[in-house]
Amino acid sequence: MKYHLFDVFGIELEYMLVHASTGKIQASVDELMKLKTGSIVSDVDNGSIEWSNELAAHVVELKTNGPVTDLNALDQNFHKNILEINQLLQARNWRLWPSAAHPLMNSELEMKLWQHSYSEIYALYNRIFDCRGHGWSNVQSMHINLPFYDDSEFEKLHAAIRILLPILPALSASSPILDGKFEGYMDARMKLYLTNQKQIPEMTGKVIPEQVFNYEAYKTKIFDPINAAIADFDTDEILEHHFLNSRGAIARFDRNAIEIRVLDLQECPLADVAIASFSVEILKDLIHETYTPLEEQKAWHEVPLFEILNDSIEYAEEAVISNEAYLGLFGIKAKSMPAKGVLKHLFDKVSSRMSDRHADAIGLILKQGSLSTRILKAVDADFSEVNILKVYHKLGDSLSKNELFLP
Repeated sequence: MKYHLFDVFGIELEYMLVHASTGKIQASVDELMKLKTGSIVSDVDNGSIEWSNELAAHVVELKTNGPVTDLNALDQNFHKNILEINQLLQARNWRLWPSAAHPLMNSELEMKLWQHSYSEIYALYNRIFDCRGHGWSNVQSMHINLPFYDDSEFEKLHAAIRILLPILPALSASSPILDGKFEGYMDARMKLYLTNQKQIPEMTGKVIPEQVFNYEAYKTKIFDPINAAIADFDTDEILEHHFLNSRGAIARFDRNAIEIRVLDLQECPLADVAIASFSVEILKDLIHETYTPLEEQKAWHEVPLFEILNDSIEYAEEAVISNEAYLGLFGIKAKSMPAKGVLKHLFDKVSSRMSDRHADAIGLILKQGSLSTRILKAVDADFSEVNILKVYHKLGDSLSKNELFLP
C-alpha cells in the first residue's frame, strides 16, 4: 500500500544486550527470542511493536509493526516493550542499554554474528567487510521511515532530507567513547559509518545521497553502480540493492519510503521519538518551501553538504556552520552559526506543532547538549572502566524509566 507524504511513519530503534552487573555485552538475542516465544526466531510480532535480530548477536531492534499514523504516543509503546524485555532478561541478570555504541566493547574479540535465520547474508557481509570492527559490531541507531506516493513526492522528500541530513548528528550524537577513550569525535558511530564499507565505496557514496529525484535517475546513478560493484563478491546473488545502499538516507522503492539512517540511538524512546517528531516538522517546512524553493534545495551537490555533515559528526552541536548559503536554506541570514543555533532557530519555528512532551524533550537537548555532550560531562574526564560503567549503568536506568539523561 502506498501513502502520501507524512501520512504514516516507521521508527526503528536498536539496543544492545548487556550483563546487568558487569556491563559486558551479551551476544544472546537468540536467548531473548527463546524466552519470549519458546524457540529461536528472528522476529517477534508483539502487537504494535516488532522485535528483530540484527547482524551482531547482542543487538535487538524494536520497530513499529507496520506504518503508524501518529508519533505522539509511540515512545510509550516502545517503552512498554523495553520493560517487557528487561523483565524477561532479569532471570539471566541481563538488561538493555541505550546509546549508539558500547564504550568498552572489544569489537575484535567480542563480536559474534547472528547464527540463525538469514545467517548466510551476515556471513557474506563478514567475508567482504570483516565485521569485527566497531563500525559493524558496535553500532546502534534510530531510523525514520517516511513515505512518498510517486516520483513527484519523492522529489520533494528526497530534496528536503538531503538538506537536513548534515545537521542531524549535531542533535543526535550519542557515541563519544570507544575502547574506553574519547578520540575527538562526538559521533563516533557516524565517523565509522563513513569508512566501514570502504572495500565497495559505491555502497555509501558521500553518505549524503546524490542529486537524484526520481526512480529512473536513482536506479541509474545509485542502484546500478552498487549492483555492478557487488557482483564479484556476491556470486550467489543473495544481496539486494535496497539493503546494500548505505547512504545516510536510502530510497526504498520496494515500499515507497525513504529511510533516514544518520541518527544515533538516544537514552530512551522519548528522546528518539522527539527527535523524529522534530525532524518531521522541519522537513514539512522544507517541502512546503517555507524558506527556499524546491529548485534551490535540489541544486545542492553532496560534497558541500558532506562537509557540514563531517563537522557535525566531529563536534555535534558545537559545530560551526560557515556556509552562508546553507544557512539561508533555513531562512537564516548570517555568515556563520553554530549548529545548536540553527537547531534552536528551527525549534522556535516548529515547536508549537509538536506534542508538549516531545517539545520539552527537544528543549532539554538544546539546553543541555547532545547525549554525547552529557555523557562526557558525566564522565568528567575520568575514563576509568569503573567510572564509564557507572555512567552507562545510569543510561540503562534512563532507558528503563523512559527519562532523558542528565549528568
